[in-house]
Amino acid sequence: MLDVSPEVVLKLFGEHFFSFCKQAGYDTMLRTLGGNLTEFIENLDALHSYLALSYQEMNAPSFRVEKIEGDGMLLHYYSDRKGLYHIVPGIIEAVAKDFFDSEVTMTILNQSEEDERTGKKEHVVFLVKQQKRSAALVVEKGQRRAKDPQQVRRSCSICGGMSHWGLVRSVVLWGKGNLRYTFTPSYPDKLWMEEKAFCNAFPFHIVFDQDLKVKQTGVNIQKFVPGLQTKDIRIDEYFTIVHPQVTFTIDSIKKFINSQFVLKTQTEMIPQHQRTALKLRGQMVWMPSLACMLYLCSPKLRSLQELEERGLHLADIAPHDTTRDLILLNQQRLAEMELSNQLERKKEELRILSHHLAVEKKKTETLLYAMLPQHVANQLREGRKVEAGEFEVCTILFSDVVTFTNICSACEPIRIVHMLNSMYSRFDRLSSVHDVYKVETIGDAYMVVGGVPVPTPSHAHRVANFALGMRLAAREVTNPVSGQPIQIRVGLHTGPVLAGVVGDKMPRYCLFGDTVNTASRMESHGLPDHIHLSPSTYSALRGEGFDLRARGEIKVKGKGQMMTYFLFENLRASEAAIMGRDGAESGLYVENQPDNQFGSLAGT
Repeated sequence: MLDVSPEVVLKLFGEHFFSFCKQAGYDTMLRTLGGNLTEFIENLDALHSYLALSYQEMNAPSFRVEKIEGDGMLLHYYSDRKGLYHIVPGIIEAVAKDFFDSEVTMTILNQSEEDERTGKKEHVVFLVKQQKRSAALVVEKGQRRAKDPQQVRRSCSICGGMSHWGLVRSVVLWGKGNLRYTFTPSYPDKLWMEEKAFCNAFPFHIVFDQDLKVKQTGVNIQKFVPGLQTKDIRIDEYFTIVHPQVTFTIDSIKKFINSQFVLKTQTEMIPQHQRTALKLRGQMVWMPSLACMLYLCSPKLRSLQELEERGLHLADIAPHDTTRDLILLNQQRLAEMELSNQLERKKEELRILSHHLAVEKKKTETLLYAMLPQHVANQLREGRKVEAGEFEVCTILFSDVVTFTNICSACEPIRIVHMLNSMYSRFDRLSSVHDVYKVETIGDAYMVVGGVPVPTPSHAHRVANFALGMRLAAREVTNPVSGQPIQIRVGLHTGPVLAGVVGDKMPRYCLFGDTVNTASRMESHGLPDHIHLSPSTYSALRGEGFDLRARGEIKVKGKGQMMTYFLFENLRASEAAIMGRDGAESGLYVENQPDNQFGSLAGT
C-alpha cells in the first residue's frame, strides 16, 4: 500500500520499538545497561534472561559482539524467527543516537542458517561502525574557526577561556573516550585463597578443561548433582546448554563468552529427592594459563515453590549471591500478580453477578408491573405510601366465557387451564396494543379499565376497540368440550372511580365505586358474542365512527330499568388495526393537543 520495501518498514519498526520500550518504563534499565555501545549489546542477553523470569514464553533473539582490527566490530544476531533481522539496525542506530550520541552504520556481511547452535536458527553478521556525532560536529566547526583568528578567539571565550589546544584536546578525548580515567588492574603474585575456602565461598561453580572433563566443583553442586566430580567425568554427561543454544564445546562457548549461560541437568541425572531438573545460570570465564573454563553460577529459580521442587533451601545459596534476594523479590512480585489476578477474577465474577442481578431485577420489575401500575410499583418499591386517587371519568370493561360452568364440569381441569391461558395471552397482547390497564382476572372473568391509572381523553375509544379485539381473539380459542370457538360476553360502563392499592402481602391495585358495579352488570346482562354498553359509554362513543345499536330498556339488577346498547364494529378502523397486526394500529388514537380533548379516530 505504501510502496515501501519490507526492509525499510522493519528498520522503522526497530526505531519505534526502542522508543516504545523507553515510554513503557524501561528507559532507566536500558540507559544503565552499558557504558558504551559494545557493553550495551553484550548485556542485552542478560536483560532478556531477567525479563524471562516474568515472561516465561518470551522468545528473545541473542546477540554476540566480536571485536576486529581497525575501526568497528562484528555483531552476530541469532533468532528463531526468520526475516526480522532488519529490525536490528533500527534499534541499534536509535540506541547509539539516544544513549551514546553517536552515528552508526551497519552493513550485512553474512546471512545464513547458522550451524553453531542447535535447531539451525538464523544467523546474521553485521559490520558496525560508530562515530561520535558531537565530536565530528565540533571538529568540523573547529576547522572552520581555525581559518579565522577572530572566530578562534570568540570560540575560546565561549568555551570559558579554554585555549585552542585545550579545545582540540577535549575534542580528541571526547571522540576517543576519556583517557584520563583509564584503569590498569593489579594482580597478586599468588592467589591468597585455599582450595576449600574457594569451594565453600562459591558453592555453585564448575571448572572443566578443553576436553570438558570436570576438574573442580563447588560444595553444593556436588551435593545436588552427585557424581559430578568423579574422575574423568565430562560435564556434558550431566548438563545440557539451554542458553545460548550452542554445541557443548570449548570453541562454541568462547564465541559466546560474554553471554549468560544456562545449564540444565539431564533427565537421567536428576536425583530422587528432586522432582524437576536443576537449572544453573552464570558466567563462563576462560583461564588461558590453565587451559580451563570456570563456570561461576547460581541455581536459576523464580520462586520459593521452584526452590522446594528442586530440594533446595535458601541456606544452600551463598549469602553474597543475589539469587536469594531475587527469589524473595520475585516471590513477592508473583504473590502480587496472583493477588491482582484474583482481583481480576473477582471483578469478572462481580460483573457476571451484576449482569445476572440486572436480568433478575428486570424479571422482578416485569412481574411487579404486571401486578401494579408502574408509577404505583415504583412508589411502593421506594417505601412510599400510595394514596388512593379519584378519577372523574374512565371506562371499565368486564368479560366472561359463555357456559364456562358447563365446560368445567365436562372436561379435565388442565384443559381448562390451557384454554384460559390461550385466551388471556391474546387479551394481554391487545391490552398493550390499545394501552388499557388490566386490573385482574378471576376464573373466566377479565377486567380492564381505560383512563386509569393514567388519565386519557380517549379512554372509551380504547376500551371499545379492545372489546372488539377481544371478540375477534376469542374466536381463535377452541372450546375443549364442543371443539367450536368459544363465545364471550363483554360489558362496558363509563363513570368516576376511586383507585388505590389494597393489601401488604400481595398488594393489588383495585377500583372502587358504582361504576365498577354497573360495568359488571353490563357484562352479566349481556348476550353471547355481544358487547353490551351502558348509556354513559354510548354517549362517549356516539358520532365517533362506531356501529352502535340500541338494545332497548332492560331491567338491571340493582339499577332498575336501563336503556342499553350494543357495539358491533369500528367503521373507521380495519380488523388489522383493531388486532394490532403489522403496525396497523399506529395512528389509531390521535389526541387533540391544544385542549387535551379526544379528537377522532384516524381513518384507515
